[in-house]
Amino acid sequence: MTTTGEDHARALNGPWWWARWRSAVLDGSLALVSAVECSAEGVPFARDAGIPASAGIVFGLLTGSALLLRRKWPIAVVLVAIAITPAQMGFLMGIVGLYTLAAAELPRRIIGSLAGMSLLATLIVTFVRVRQDMARGDLTLGDWFVPFAAIATSLGLTAPPVLLGLYVGARRRLMESLRERADSLERELQLLAERAEERAEWARSEERTRIAREMHDVVAHRVSLMVVHAAALQAVARKDPEKAVKNAALVGDMGRQALTELREMLGVLRAGDGGDGVERSSSSVPLAVVRAAAAQAASRAVDEDVVDVVGDGPCLSELEELIGQSAAAGMVVDLSVEGEVRSYAAEIEQTAYRVVQEALTNAHKHAAGAKTYVRLAHRVSEIAMQVENEPPPEPASASAGLPSGGNGLLGMRERVLGLGGVFVSGPTDAGGFRVSAVIPAV
Repeated sequence: MTTTGEDHARALNGPWWWARWRSAVLDGSLALVSAVECSAEGVPFARDAGIPASAGIVFGLLTGSALLLRRKWPIAVVLVAIAITPAQMGFLMGIVGLYTLAAAELPRRIIGSLAGMSLLATLIVTFVRVRQDMARGDLTLGDWFVPFAAIATSLGLTAPPVLLGLYVGARRRLMESLRERADSLERELQLLAERAEERAEWARSEERTRIAREMHDVVAHRVSLMVVHAAALQAVARKDPEKAVKNAALVGDMGRQALTELREMLGVLRAGDGGDGVERSSSSVPLAVVRAAAAQAASRAVDEDVVDVVGDGPCLSELEELIGQSAAAGMVVDLSVEGEVRSYAAEIEQTAYRVVQEALTNAHKHAAGAKTYVRLAHRVSEIAMQVENEPPPEPASASAGLPSGGNGLLGMRERVLGLGGVFVSGPTDAGGFRVSAVIPAV
């Protein structure tokens, strides 16, 4: 089980310069052993130097205790070990000090210099001691043994701790680097998850706006025509039963068409509601990755739904049928088409159709009985449309009694601007109302 950088930082709660209590206990134990060793070795040193044995013991205790500072000042510990090498003291302190020095984050030239000094000091002291022992007759080997013993002893006391310290230091730095990299990756994953969730939320909000716009266009137009036909049906029910029957049939057809389009849109919404698979992901996957995958899946599902809604929408070839429905409701509509008729992308055709549809709906609502002009222009790199109605024939008939929330013009503007087009609407000088839009077709 790995730990993050925050967990590692919380674990550093040792006293003074130690990161952990167990490190302090280890250094204290090593310093105690080193002090006992140096004090024991201080007795023969004091005898050879001609000083009291107690002085040698105290000197050994003080120098051996310097090992307690090995993590704080490893250079000082190694220098003390080198200084007491001629007295044949501090072997443990020298070995542990060199190991700590090599494992520390110090320049290699400093480590190499101190290791070389320790090697040279041990080599000289061992050479002199072995030569003295052979001169006294304690050793009866040949002259070759003196340099061999000096080299072997100096290398044995210097090379292993230095090599081990270099290995441990490199491994420690590698672990720190990996820990920092893991922390960085975890932060990046969290940031990606947050961004993916924000993108998914934005996509859901955008899709809700699109669906609301679609439903408004479908319901507002169909229901407006149904209300107009119902009013006409009420007016002619007694005078002209045949026309009343015809209007009733038109109301029924429009109601069925509105219900069909609403069912199609609701079907798309239900088809997109199936993202439980990500929640059942394996528990071995990090939560940030699961969140990011879930957010991306939700975003892809939303995008696919948008394509379905746009692709299944109306097109410009149905424009004459739309105008025929308005004419059947009693509106006088004049359609004029300029340029060469051609097909466009599905989203462009749907947007152009919806602009004309909503403009006709507004004319039904606010200018019942007024003549309306629909102009469609196919240009080289764009398609332009304009719907303009004259003033209503009578002020009293300016409104058909239909509610208006102001969402129609807003929805048309959003559709056109979303495709990089231009949308303008407003009253005319003659008292009517004009809606104009230009959509790029490249």
